[in-house]
Amino acid sequence: MINLSVLSVFVPTFFMVSLTPGMCMTLSMTLGMTIGVRRAMWMMLGELVGVGLVAVSAVIGVATLMLRYPEVFAAFKWLGGAYLIYLGVMMWRSKGRMAIPDANDAAPSVSSLQLVIQGFVTAVANPKGWAFFIALLPPFLDASRPMAPQLAVLVGVILTLELTCLLIYAGGGRTASRFLRRDGNVRLLNRVAGSLMVGVGVWLALG
Repeated sequence: MINLSVLSVFVPTFFMVSLTPGMCMTLSMTLGMTIGVRRAMWMMLGELVGVGLVAVSAVIGVATLMLRYPEVFAAFKWLGGAYLIYLGVMMWRSKGRMAIPDANDAAPSVSSLQLVIQGFVTAVANPKGWAFFIALLPPFLDASRPMAPQLAVLVGVILTLELTCLLIYAGGGRTASRFLRRDGNVRLLNRVAGSLMVGVGVWLALG
């Protein structure tokens, strides 16, 4: 179905790319800080669906349509970026559902659906993600073999590596959150997380 020699190059290549700080990894770290790793996994679910969609679309040529109608893609990016910036500003002000509460307050009540949508939009509206898959994924496909099984295996590997890296970043964010909470710096933590969220939003809108 797919050569082991191909996988031996594919796995470390895509792992290092996934591990590199980017919009989705920064978002995962931010949510790890604010709502914890388990709740952040809803965002990861949406992000993985988006990454899988982008990977498959890049191979079958949907990316060409995105390039033909850049105004639609740009609008999608701006809307997604504006939403993330809004969330970041609210977090910076220690307000909104995603802000870290004080010890006596209730935990953030952001819904699972909101988190899934957030992850999906961030993945699909990321132009660097499209460029990355268009450039790197096709060379690993063997035209002399059936395409669907190869693509299924490679996308499965990509999603596994992506989830691993998302969990690493979310775990790092959670560790930082516990450290700052211990010193009573909840407002500082909200401002750090909010700033990161605004950064992701600007990155998405202008990327």
